[in-house]
Amino acid sequence: MSRRPFAAVLAANTISIAGSSLTLIGVPWFVLQTTGSAGRAGVVAFCATLPVVIAALVGGPVIDRIGRRRVSVASDVICALSVGAIPLLHSADLLEFWMLCALMAVGGLVHTPGLTARYVLLPSLAEHADTTIARAASLYDAVSRGARMVGAAVAGVLISVFGAETVLLLDAATFAASALLVSAFLRGVPAAEPQRTRERPSFAAYRAELAEGWRFLIHSRLLMGITLMVMTTNGLDQGWSSVLLPVHGREDLGGATTLGLMVSLFDGFALLGALLYGAWGERFPRRAVFAGAFLVSGATRYVVAAVTDTPLPLAVTMALAGLGAGVLNPILTTVVAELVPEDLRSRVSSVSMAGGELAMPMGGLAAGLLVDGFGVTTALLLFAAVYLLATSAPLLFPAWRGLNAKPSVSRTARSHSGSAPEASSPRPSAK
Repeated sequence: MSRRPFAAVLAANTISIAGSSLTLIGVPWFVLQTTGSAGRAGVVAFCATLPVVIAALVGGPVIDRIGRRRVSVASDVICALSVGAIPLLHSADLLEFWMLCALMAVGGLVHTPGLTARYVLLPSLAEHADTTIARAASLYDAVSRGARMVGAAVAGVLISVFGAETVLLLDAATFAASALLVSAFLRGVPAAEPQRTRERPSFAAYRAELAEGWRFLIHSRLLMGITLMVMTTNGLDQGWSSVLLPVHGREDLGGATTLGLMVSLFDGFALLGALLYGAWGERFPRRAVFAGAFLVSGATRYVVAAVTDTPLPLAVTMALAGLGAGVLNPILTTVVAELVPEDLRSRVSSVSMAGGELAMPMGGLAAGLLVDGFGVTTALLLFAAVYLLATSAPLLFPAWRGLNAKPSVSRTARSHSGSAPEASSPRPSAK
């Protein structure tokens, strides 16, 4: 037993996600500063997230064949190059708007496979570290939330003092550091290396492996319900983070520093929520906790932002919303680890993540167009209404009772029937 691989993945995720938080604030602010257009900020968000969906749709079998460690390292290296090129080209007065869109698209294409590769290692790393999956998942999500909290706060200050270009260069450096950690400390971990199969590599074999993940998704009403709900909320949250909150922060809240503070409050309390769930969450029914947490963390942010132009009410709301959001991913991670066979995890996680992210490209684009056409207040209220409808699903549909079901599938044995158990669930990137 060794905790070093798990610690290395936690450290790599912390560094990489902190850097991504810089970009989350830095890129929209950079676009608003250089173009003054919320619509263009939405176009950039669309270009950054559409490749994320494509990569998640087809990437599962590739992750297994290439190896999770190699995919994670390659993802971070390419992201470092694509993000770092933006400020360098801008400083040389060579950056065109289409170049910005293309570089963000390249980063989006490779970023999700890297995240998926590290995520599907979690059960194996928890076993190596001699801890439970629920505690490992809570710690994994807690450090991710903490990294976002620190990254957002640092981004707001750095943008105010040095400009958005410096933030993007720092993000490139964090991707490089993450690649070094994973490359050095996951070498020799069996689950991180290429997964050997009897079939020779071919398009037919790849298609069959990809289809297994889709069948597991499609044949479970619970899994599909989670994916559809999170698809909706992720699309709305993409519009929130890439357009609505930056525009509201710029127009009403006092600038980038306040914007960074809001995001930091959300992620700081999400860290607390994840830790609390790790300590006591297993004592309570997952369905009730999941539904309540999503209702608290969702539409409230949009409504409060729409009706206030001062930071304090939104800051309190963001803190409470973060507390609820912190328990979401630990619940879904635990359910997946219990119910999805080991040799299907990359494929199931990949296609479920693709489904969960399917609306993200449209979320940023729709937010930009709504703000330009009707104003930020109307856009916020429309997004809030859709969010409330989506997050009511766990309370309305019986299939969601499967969140409380006990495992019915071996964690290592492959299901050959092509169907998923009723209680199967993916791990969508709930925010």
